[in-house]
Amino acid sequence: MIVLGVILLVVGFVTSIQILWTIGIALVVIGAILAVLGGTGRRIGGRAHWY
Repeated sequence: MIVLGVILLVVGFVTSIQILWTIGIALVVIGAILAVLGGTGRRIGGRAHWY
């Protein structure tokens, strides 16, 4: 999710498409939160692991 967010950020920046930039930021933030929570061993949405 983080990689897809970074790709959308780059594409949105190069092409000056604002919606791609916004979606990219959201995906990076959500991916980082899930990675941190998953790394601490917490269950997220009833699942122990997110792949």
